[in-house]
Amino acid sequence: MTASVLSVRDLRVWYGTERGPVRAVDGVSFDLRPGETLGLVGESGCGKSTLGRGVLGLLPRGAKLDGEVGYQGRNLVTATPREVQLLRGPDLGLIFQEPLTRLNPLLRVSEHFEETLRTHEPGLSKEQIQHRGIEVLRAMGIPPTRYRAYPHEFSGGMRQRIMIALALVLRPSFVVADEPTTALDVLVEAQIISILGDLRRNFDTALLFITHNLGIVAEACDRVAVMYAGRIVEQGPVTEVFARPQHPYTRELLRSTISLATTGLHYIPGAPPDLVEPPSGCRFHPRCPSAMRVCPERFPEPVVVGPQTVECWLHGPDGLIPADGRDPLVREEITVADEA
Repeated sequence: MTASVLSVRDLRVWYGTERGPVRAVDGVSFDLRPGETLGLVGESGCGKSTLGRGVLGLLPRGAKLDGEVGYQGRNLVTATPREVQLLRGPDLGLIFQEPLTRLNPLLRVSEHFEETLRTHEPGLSKEQIQHRGIEVLRAMGIPPTRYRAYPHEFSGGMRQRIMIALALVLRPSFVVADEPTTALDVLVEAQIISILGDLRRNFDTALLFITHNLGIVAEACDRVAVMYAGRIVEQGPVTEVFARPQHPYTRELLRSTISLATTGLHYIPGAPPDLVEPPSGCRFHPRCPSAMRVCPERFPEPVVVGPQTVECWLHGPDGLIPADGRDPLVREEITVADEA
C-alpha cells in the first residue's frame, strides 16, 4: 500500500453563534494516496466546503478547528499559522468555486502568476515566472497570446482553467477542488474533468473533489465519501458505493439523480438538520425511510461492510441490529410522529 499524502482523523470545525456552536464538521476521517481522487458529495449545507477549507486552514476568524490533519509527518491542526501558510501553494492547493470572485479584475492574468510565484519562490526571474505561467496555461488549453489579458476578457470556462492553472503552477501534492465545474456547460465541464485527470496521472497529485454532481464522481473519482450533517456516513470505492450503497442516505441520493431512463423525479423529504441542535442518535433518522427505534437513541459507530465504511444501524455487529435489550432481529419502523 502506498503511504497517504493526507491523513485526516476526527476533524471537527465549528462556528460560534448567538445560539451556540454550529458543528459544521463533526468527527470526519479519511485518507488520500498519491494520484488518488476522493469525491465528496452531499446536500448543500452538509459541511463539504468547510471540510475542504478546514483541511487547508482557510477558515474565517472565530472558527475553531480540532482533530488531526496529517501531512508529511506533522499535524496541520496544531501547526502555527505561518507553517501552514508556507505549505499552501507549493504543497497544498485550492481551486475555488467561482473564479470571477477570486481573480482580481484590476490585474492581468500575468500579474496573478507573478504574485503567486514571487510569494512562494522569490528567487525566480521575471523570464522564469513568465515561462512557468505560460507553460501551465498552455496545459489548460489557453494560448500564450492571452497571458496578459484581464479576467473579464475570458469566458467562464476559461476563467476556471486559469484558477486551476494558478493552483497547479506551484505543483502541489494535494489539491482541494471546490465544485470546479459549477455553472459550466457540459462540454467545458468535460474538458475540466479531463484536465484534472491529466493532473493526477502526470504529477501524482491527490485530489479532494467537492461536488453535487454524482455523474462527475462516477467518471472522475476513485473513491467517494458521502457527507451528511457534518459527518461522512459512507465512503468506499466509487464502483462499489454506486452499485451497492449501504447507507439509506446514499441510496436516496442516487435515486434522486436524473438520467435518460428517468420517468419521474425522486427527492428526499425534509431538509438537512440544524447543526446548532442536530438530532440525537443518527442525524439522518428524521428523514430516513429505514429508521428504527435505536436510530434516535444511539449514535451509530463506523462499520466496515466489504470495501465500504458505513455509519448506520442497519449494519450492526455480525449483521444484527442493536436494539437495547430487545430482540436484535426486530426491525421496527418508526415515524417522525412516533419519535416525538
